[in-house]
Amino acid sequence: MPDTVTELLLAHQQGDRQAFDRLLPLIYDDLKRVAARQRRRASSGDTLNTTALVHDAYLHLVDANGSGWEGRAHFFAIAARAMRHILIDHARERAAHKRGGEWQRVEVAADALPGQPQSLSIEMLLALDRAFEALAAVSDRLVQVAECRLFAGMSDRETAEALSIPLRTVQRDWQRARAWLQRLWKSEVRSQK
Repeated sequence: MPDTVTELLLAHQQGDRQAFDRLLPLIYDDLKRVAARQRRRASSGDTLNTTALVHDAYLHLVDANGSGWEGRAHFFAIAARAMRHILIDHARERAAHKRGGEWQRVEVAADALPGQPQSLSIEMLLALDRAFEALAAVSDRLVQVAECRLFAGMSDRETAEALSIPLRTVQRDWQRARAWLQRLWKSEVRSQK
């Protein structure tokens, strides 16, 4: 199946709009798994569940024309980034409508921020996004590694493949990114108290 996925991604990148439609059934379960890692099903009042997140990401990805997709793993890294941005936009919208209202829960990898709950409120999700923005000022690659690890749930090896960098570089970058994010996270949490 990975060869078929890669072939369809390449066809889409070369302008075959139907290739992405043929690709979706092959990767739908994997996209749902990535989406589920990024957020738990929210309370009954929430309008953005895992399926909606996958569908919104699909719309973003189909419009991207496959620019720069280097294969299956790279595609899923980009899909995870798209989902993260959708969740951030959704959280900002909800926060604007309901300051201090319901808490939306978002799932983050268990080893992401040691000592922190896996479920984040809107405010905490936005704080995490600010930490990612600060990290981006240091290194875009650190952000890419962190997104693959935290939001796509990729292993070190999968991240190395998706980003086309050596495994040892991913391991060093992930260690560095985690340290930065933890420091920035703690600063954000203190400033919200």
